[in-house]
Amino acid sequence: MERENMVKSVSRALDIITLVSSKKGGLGVTEIAKQMDINKSSVYRILITLVQYGYVEQDKETGRYKLGYKFLEISSKLLDSIDLRSEAKPYLQELENATNEVIHLVVYDQGEVVYIEKLEGNETLRMHSKVGKRAPMHCTSVGKAILAYLPSGVVLDILERKGMPIHTDKTITNKDDFIQELARVKQKGYALDLEENEYGITCIAVPIFDHLEKVNAAVSISGPTMRMTDERMETLQMQMLHIGKQISTRLGYGSRIS
Repeated sequence: MERENMVKSVSRALDIITLVSSKKGGLGVTEIAKQMDINKSSVYRILITLVQYGYVEQDKETGRYKLGYKFLEISSKLLDSIDLRSEAKPYLQELENATNEVIHLVVYDQGEVVYIEKLEGNETLRMHSKVGKRAPMHCTSVGKAILAYLPSGVVLDILERKGMPIHTDKTITNKDDFIQELARVKQKGYALDLEENEYGITCIAVPIFDHLEKVNAAVSISGPTMRMTDERMETLQMQMLHIGKQISTRLGYGSRIS
């Protein structure tokens, strides 16, 4: 019984952290208790413990609780521990310097992509992406670049679980059409997002392979559609294929990348 109670407390603490993180201005004890359907005294005790460890902090003026800086410390350590990020960084900077556009590095996780690096470039471009954020795979160039090299059974499972929701009127929502799109991606070695995720934004991405010869990440260039002309995209294709091969080689991948 004691063990069960301890696990339940941890579960509640994690639920509180998730709730608090969902509101930029934080939440009060009463709001949290109401949403979790537990008494305020239990919520307060958990919050006090989280505050002591730095995972939550209380706003002195509003009395609301919000995420503490401990999460920044942990996320920083997590990112620093990812060899992919450190190995890829010089090549991402090379792309940024050459194109002045937004550069993304993502990893695959549970049917989605997670941004682990973003370089803003020198040109103005407003995008929803940021480090730590998740994005769908079916309507992003990075997602398609990874899916094209995953086993077909895994791809179909992801499409079944996540669906293919419409993000713009250019999003591919037909499963058969999408499978054909992935075949083209694998043939060419790069993937495109032609305003399929966000209006006015075109992206090109290439897969990254590890020492086990498995796709585990992707890198992309994103720019306004007006700048991503056919002529420029042809130039970017060669740059991206080259960069993808270089990063993969740094991760121990062999000479099978075309």
